[in-house]
Amino acid sequence: MISIGKYQKSSFSGNGGCVEVCRMTNGNISLRDSKNPAKPAHEFNPREWRAFLAGVRNAEFDLEP
Repeated sequence: MISIGKYQKSSFSGNGGCVEVCRMTNGNISLRDSKNPAKPAHEFNPREWRAFLAGVRNAEFDLEP
């Protein structure tokens, strides 16, 4: 479970592909590049986040053939 107000790095991060996720106090989810945390994060509401995760789990975003 992702903590409120604390970014958590993906266990799959490595070799320059570092992503962190944080549950915001307003209920939204924030996604940022851990290599450059000063850059603006992407923020999703819970419905958007669930739709995104469903797409990832369904391999809809796989870039390899």
